[in-house]
Amino acid sequence: MEKDENWVVVYSSDQQHIADMAKQVLEDNNITSVIIDKQDSTFVHPHGYVELLVQKHNEEKALSLIKELLS
Repeated sequence: MEKDENWVVVYSSDQQHIADMAKQVLEDNNITSVIIDKQDSTFVHPHGYVELLVQKHNEEKALSLIKELLS
């Protein structure tokens, strides 16, 4: 994904499954999101992290939903 100023990172983790759950919560609330995988898969255990991005106008609601999910 090319860097686009209309998209912001709302979650970053080294645990793909948590980012996937957050993405599903956002989709359930009609917020389009994208996961960018920055993990290096050349290791037996992936090393790095993933980022979850949403469009800027959805940032506040997305952060609130993710905070609720993680609490």
